[in-house]
Amino acid sequence: MSFCRDCLADTAATARRCPACGSPRLARHPELDTLTIAHIDCDAFYATIEKRDDPSLTDKPVVVGGGKRGVVAACCYVARTYGIRSAMPMFEALSRCPTLVVIKPNMAKYVEVGRAVRTAMFELTPLVEPLSIDEAFLDLTGTQRLHGMSAARVLARFAARVERDHGITVSIGLSANKFLAKIASDMDKPRGFAVLGQAEAAAFLAPKPVGFIYGVGAVSAAKLAGDGFRTIADLQQADQHDLMRRYGVEGTRLWQLARGLDTRRVDPERETKSVSAETTFNQDIGDFRPLEQHLWDLTERVSSRLKAQHLAGSTVTLKLKSADFKTRTRARSLGHPTQLAARIFAAGRDLLQHEVGATRFRLIGIGVSHLQETDGSDLSDLLDRRAAEAEHAVDRLRSKFGKGAVVKGLTLDDD
Repeated sequence: MSFCRDCLADTAATARRCPACGSPRLARHPELDTLTIAHIDCDAFYATIEKRDDPSLTDKPVVVGGGKRGVVAACCYVARTYGIRSAMPMFEALSRCPTLVVIKPNMAKYVEVGRAVRTAMFELTPLVEPLSIDEAFLDLTGTQRLHGMSAARVLARFAARVERDHGITVSIGLSANKFLAKIASDMDKPRGFAVLGQAEAAAFLAPKPVGFIYGVGAVSAAKLAGDGFRTIADLQQADQHDLMRRYGVEGTRLWQLARGLDTRRVDPERETKSVSAETTFNQDIGDFRPLEQHLWDLTERVSSRLKAQHLAGSTVTLKLKSADFKTRTRARSLGHPTQLAARIFAAGRDLLQHEVGATRFRLIGIGVSHLQETDGSDLSDLLDRRAAEAEHAVDRLRSKFGKGAVVKGLTLDDD
């Protein structure tokens, strides 16, 4: 089967371009009209949004992230040609590309776009399993009559709509299950559409290292290699009972995934476990006052994300990394879930007070977990209605006039 990804017209199996519109972007695969599990991933999400909003950045290497001691949160495909990757220390990224354009994250903007794309996904099928702000699994089984076309064509139309309406691109992987769909979405980035059928899965996977299987990290891969399993082909040739004897339930999982078998369902009830933010300082900090100021800024970011996602949480976690790279985390349970910055900050500040002393820190973070959906008027905020109303009023002013419209005194340096 073959069709044009741009105009959806049928094309010959041997065609190089669409006879209707001339596009070279053709989708073809023997199982194209029968596969229904997809993984959709927005391409270089944060960086692409920044380029969309500033066309002068189109051909420039761009990363979204912190200062020189921070890390790369996202990088565009131009930056990747310099070997820059997400989570790379910023100083290393700048050394690889001195002309790199570094942009501070604007999470409120990214969340807004992410929610719009998610809404469009739910118009395709109710079975959407979000993995993050910019990616999700979809199950389009049984939707052909609804849309009047196969899942593959629906997904191609969706990709074009996202590009037209939101100015960003997505890559789509289509297969028989979640494991293979995720692999497929990485095969043709950016603006890709890749199909990996069940019939070809085992042969495709065979030469890959065992670490290609999700959940197999460096430690697990080393142990498997020590047992003689270096490639997925080695796992395919192994006896299932032997793998179970060696590794228990994990052995069964490895045996199945090595053959491209994955029984996990697309779960629309999959919940966000936590919302957090952190920052790495340009210089190590030991004094309480500057740490407190950074903590407030991060707390406002976390609160903004919670409000945007209509979530509230009942556990606040403080994260600190000392100058010698040792990480410490401290948590506190609240009486009731909240999304208010003031309440989150109060808990985080109290935790911080107990940690400040002789130690200097290079990183601070704050997170909220044990989340539940809320409409912004949950019991936690009713405990202090006046404070809640004041904070939501500030949110409305900032939404209308920008973040600088209202500045908390805590954020101002002492003279």
